[in-house]
Amino acid sequence: MSRIAMFLADGFEEIEGLTSVDMCRRAGIEVVTVSVMDELLIKGSHGINVYADEMFGEGKYDGFDMLVLPGGGLGTKNLEEHAKVLAEVKKAHDAGRFIAAICAAPRIIGRLGFLEGKKATCYPGNEEHLKGAEYLPQCKAVTDGKMITARGMGAAMEFGKEIITALEGKEKAEEIMDMIRF
Repeated sequence: MSRIAMFLADGFEEIEGLTSVDMCRRAGIEVVTVSVMDELLIKGSHGINVYADEMFGEGKYDGFDMLVLPGGGLGTKNLEEHAKVLAEVKKAHDAGRFIAAICAAPRIIGRLGFLEGKKATCYPGNEEHLKGAEYLPQCKAVTDGKMITARGMGAAMEFGKEIITALEGKEKAEEIMDMIRF
């Protein structure tokens, strides 16, 4: 079974985080939500509060196949100001594991230089931080190698589909999409 650690910070965009969690769990992927704040309760950007599964540092993140960074302006700021989160993202990159980021969060992996020479997208206004990437504003979600990026809340389902495709294959991703489309 594939495993994902999703880092959550106050101000995260709820739809971006929770849609991904829901879709991945439907696909049989283990998703552990991790609070990077001082408590399990995470305050979403639109007043939807969520309890994370664990506190940052309670687990080891080396055993995860992917790290996921949901966006939201304040949520992204809180993630990028957390030195230990950045260290885990660097470790995942160096180990050749997947990193997925949506909305403003691709700027985190862009600033770290992990999008150099790759195709990527993000929420408009953050593209200047995609250091060395080919910015694809017309794309809702982009996978290039081990990096998955997405534009924002309106691309949450495509983001989830890309994550599932990367870990469980295209057939499983299409099965989940067929299940949730109406």
